[in-house]
Amino acid sequence: MARVYPFRAWRYNPEKVGDLAAVLTQPYDKITPAMQEQYYARSPYNFVRVILGKTFPEDTEMQNVYTRAREELRRWMREGVLVADRAPAIYVYFQTYRVPPDGPVRVRKGFLALGQLEDFGRGSIFPHERTLRGPKEDRLRLLRATRAHLEPIFMLYDDPAFEIQAILEQCASGPPEVHVVDEYGVEHRLWALSAPEAIEAVQRMMAPRQLVIADGHHRYETALTYRDERRAEVGWVDEGAPYERMLMAFFNLRDEGITILPTHRLIVGMDAFDAERFRDFVARHFDVTSVPLEDLSAEALAHIRTRLAEEGQRRMTFGLMVVGDSVFRLLALRETEETERMLEGMTPLERTLDAAVLHRVLIECGLRLGEEAVQSERHIVYVREFEEGARAVREGRAQVGFFLNPTRVEQVYAMALSGRLLPQKSTDFYPKLLSGLVLYPFEEREFAFEHPMGSPDRVGTP
Repeated sequence: MARVYPFRAWRYNPEKVGDLAAVLTQPYDKITPAMQEQYYARSPYNFVRVILGKTFPEDTEMQNVYTRAREELRRWMREGVLVADRAPAIYVYFQTYRVPPDGPVRVRKGFLALGQLEDFGRGSIFPHERTLRGPKEDRLRLLRATRAHLEPIFMLYDDPAFEIQAILEQCASGPPEVHVVDEYGVEHRLWALSAPEAIEAVQRMMAPRQLVIADGHHRYETALTYRDERRAEVGWVDEGAPYERMLMAFFNLRDEGITILPTHRLIVGMDAFDAERFRDFVARHFDVTSVPLEDLSAEALAHIRTRLAEEGQRRMTFGLMVVGDSVFRLLALRETEETERMLEGMTPLERTLDAAVLHRVLIECGLRLGEEAVQSERHIVYVREFEEGARAVREGRAQVGFFLNPTRVEQVYAMALSGRLLPQKSTDFYPKLLSGLVLYPFEEREFAFEHPMGSPDRVGTP
């Protein structure tokens, strides 16, 4: 069963930080070096200093990016920059956004709460894609240092009757406690839902649901590792211990506000890349439509994107650019004995997934890049922006560009429940959850300095 819990979130104190837009950030794994510099410049209390601080040549085991994150977090708590809600709550969270680059306006409706950690295969939580070693080690060191879950992970549940959403919408009928617009124009609104009967209703309705991790696999696996470390330290399992839970955001997969963007693949640095051999492979196994692409004007790229989307509605279709070519190829896999052999071992569901078929046929068989190369990202670069990928190939910074249509959310959910994993970066849920809205410091004995503020709803340091 899915177990969700209210909690006393720590939140930024507007009286101390002023404009919340100056201190909140995108998730750590979406922050580029340029964004990091911008965040640092916005405010001495910007959340980047905790989730993705700067490293320095003189750093040591005793003084480094992780210890500085811990010190900043504790100082902000002592000084009342961060304050804790008095009553446990779940947090209704709505995001209003325009689908990039020029799509419709949508509202994604969900809530933030604690979720019980469960080992994969033993409960109601399922991953949908593979993880990489490096990010997990980084997040584990941060978790050990701060003893806090700083950013929520993104969870999907299935509620065909929209029973849970009805409770959220009722709470959201009044003015939000937090209303902020991020640098991408996404509007974020937050309400604290602390009424016991409403919380109990949400818990009861969530209990039979199965949860799929949409975004945050590395942090979830890190939380499991840390939980196991603490279990070993104390010598027993106490499922009610604070470290047995983590901060999660929950969204109904049927919500019309759910958007998945495609993540395109660039192939770089292959010494043995033979463009002519690869073109021959493509011609043997795909129906190919070549679209002239003399320039990379906005109009030309918009036309290509539209063609790719239209073809994808009729038949699984990939976009392809090869360095040195002035055409954009639309590829549709032929059903032959040879392609059937290439797809051997893939389930019927996997064969409906663009990213899975692309990796098996074009990357593994066509380019002969094995699983180890994919895992290490030695020759693969992932890009969200269509234009960025096209320019990289045209300018010779990439040898091949693969362009995909987005995965559908129902495919992600069904794939996860089947026990199969998608290739890395198969999904890009948009928009991202804003970091710094709510925090879950779970080592309560370290926060004994909290005091009541003037507000009846919040506590902190006066």
